[in-house]
Amino acid sequence: MATEQGYVYILTNPSFKEEWIKIGKSARPVDVRSKELDNTAVPLPFEIFATMKTKKYNEVEKLVHKTIDRLTDLRIRQNREFFNVAPQVALDILQDIAKTIDDAEVVEYKDNKPLSVLTDETESMPTKRKVKRGRFKFSIVGIKIGEYVRFEPSGIDVKVATDDSIEYQGRIYKLSPFVGTFMPEERRNTSGAYQGSLYFSYKGRVLEDLRREIETCSGDEEEQA
Repeated sequence: MATEQGYVYILTNPSFKEEWIKIGKSARPVDVRSKELDNTAVPLPFEIFATMKTKKYNEVEKLVHKTIDRLTDLRIRQNREFFNVAPQVALDILQDIAKTIDDAEVVEYKDNKPLSVLTDETESMPTKRKVKRGRFKFSIVGIKIGEYVRFEPSGIDVKVATDDSIEYQGRIYKLSPFVGTFMPEERRNTSGAYQGSLYFSYKGRVLEDLRREIETCSGDEEEQA
């Protein structure tokens, strides 16, 4: 185990495909590491999405990789640190792990600048960026059971069966498995993993956009309270 603190980092890159991220570790500040990765093999520089600072950074990096691997086959190459998963999902995993480590300090970034520091001492402080995003539910965006949403890649209308599933041709599906099953061949990604709410719409609005809009409004109201 390391005696000095190091970092586990989540990096994104504008030149990557949608939701490709790099999750690695470094004994030095992450901005130094991200600049080292900026070479001729990558068209655009990496951007820091989030970091965790802890003495257990070696163990945490392995645990994050293993957790994502257990979810599904999201690792782009088994011997590399690149994953086809939304950066927010990786951050949720990092934050959950941080709750079990005494010295963990999680920092979120925007435009490569830190936004906030989350530690045990700040756990009870209200901040809209600390809210853990759970699985998409139709009730979050006001869609009722029995209504219809559209699977945009093929224009299929499907019925809302429960708060987090849909019915199509007599079968019940969660959103992401449905996308993986019915995504047109020419639009499939290499991993076969999809964030379901990005591919369905309700009355012309993408579900994920509706959710983000509601979460943003809720966060603004909490700040004003």
